[in-house]
Amino acid sequence: MLKTKSGRVVHMPTPEEDAAINADIAADPDARELDAEWFAKAKPASEALPPEMYATLVAKRPRGRPKADETKVFTAIRLDADLLEAFKATGKGWQTRVNAALRQFIAEHPISR
Repeated sequence: MLKTKSGRVVHMPTPEEDAAINADIAADPDARELDAEWFAKAKPASEALPPEMYATLVAKRPRGRPKADETKVFTAIRLDADLLEAFKATGKGWQTRVNAALRQFIAEHPISR
């Protein structure tokens, strides 16, 4: 058993399980061990693949979720505790539901300027 830095536990096979795994590998004609000869002949992906395929594989993609067309604005607002608890009790997405309730209120009660 190994423990990673993150605390994840990895169970290693017993010698008997390891022997069974290796026997199954040896019995499978499509699963061969890669030896020094194979690695000596191996080419980098940049040489072995067509340029457009390699470029697609190594293309840098932005991390995280794509930016929304309309972004939200962070604000702090004071609400009655029971009102806040009622929305939170509806589960994940409660802030989106508060937003929808406020939007509905504005639609039904237009603000005159």
